[in-house]
Amino acid sequence: MDSLPARTNGTNTSRGSQASPPPKGIYVPVPTFFAKEGTSAYDAVTPPLDLETQTEHSLFLVRGGIKGLVILGSTGEAIFLRSEERKELIASQRKALDDAGYKDRPIIAGTATQQIDDTLQLVKESKEAGAEYAMVLGPGYFAPATSQEGIRKWFEAIADRSALPVMIYHYPGVTNNLYIAPSTFEKLAAHPNIVGTKLSHGIIDDQTLIAANPRIDHEHFYVFTGLGQNLLPVLTIGGVAAIDGLAGVFPRIVVRLFRIYNESAARGTTEKDIDEMRLLQYRICEGEKLVAAWGVVGIKEALARVWGMGSKTGGRLPLAGGFQDGEKEWSKWSEVYQGLKEMEEQFKAEGKEG
Repeated sequence: MDSLPARTNGTNTSRGSQASPPPKGIYVPVPTFFAKEGTSAYDAVTPPLDLETQTEHSLFLVRGGIKGLVILGSTGEAIFLRSEERKELIASQRKALDDAGYKDRPIIAGTATQQIDDTLQLVKESKEAGAEYAMVLGPGYFAPATSQEGIRKWFEAIADRSALPVMIYHYPGVTNNLYIAPSTFEKLAAHPNIVGTKLSHGIIDDQTLIAANPRIDHEHFYVFTGLGQNLLPVLTIGGVAAIDGLAGVFPRIVVRLFRIYNESAARGTTEKDIDEMRLLQYRICEGEKLVAAWGVVGIKEALARVWGMGSKTGGRLPLAGGFQDGEKEWSKWSEVYQGLKEMEEQFKAEGKEG
């Protein structure tokens, strides 16, 4: 189940063949890097892509054990990018991974549109640029009036025609609190071209009703948490891993928790394993507080301040500018992030990486 789909063009127009889910592992919803203030390419309104830093970050992640990249998700500021920029971004990172010997690390391309044909066009272009999967955000504009049947039919219409295997992206925080019920997931999981979900909410009972549902084929439909602070609990209920923002700053720490859980489950879990997993989950939760509070703004601040990667003010409007209170805000997080940096560097020195 961990092999990648063939990189071929064309559209899936039937429900005959069953697509495979992405390989199990920790994925990162990568930020999109833009030209820094003070550089010749900088534009205050629409700074261009900084593909050099994008590639530096991508290789930093896969060398730290990250299984694959989610490009143009919520953290990627996808709604601020033009179509040609989307294609350029995906193509550049697919080439960078391939050239560095990481052809086995898939790219999952995000879509964040409401209209079915527009979504399908984005998926088609993403595939042509080198993506292997599409992560499709739920249609939230009319969320209060949208029925579960309407949600099901919307995703099925996309999956029937999608050029790539589809993952359902359930993130109520950016979809007007659109709710996708576990019973709806059960029906959608039976579609041969729907291969999993990213659940970016903390409703643990709903996550359990999906990840542990005996009526869902969990060899075909993978459940990823979108919250690293939920990784260990989600693994215990049948989820396969995380698509996590903090892993974009400290990949080895999040990968370490994932690996200990799976290795200990295979050989027999010891008290030492439990103690280490609890400690790792605790440290991850400390770091995730910044991600929860600031989202992509916080992730870019952390990458710039901890690793000197990118610009801490490097978003597009209205996210440009970084923390509103600058150093004062960072002082609330610096001690935790220094400790996480030291742990990350320790794991690197011990060879605990991909």
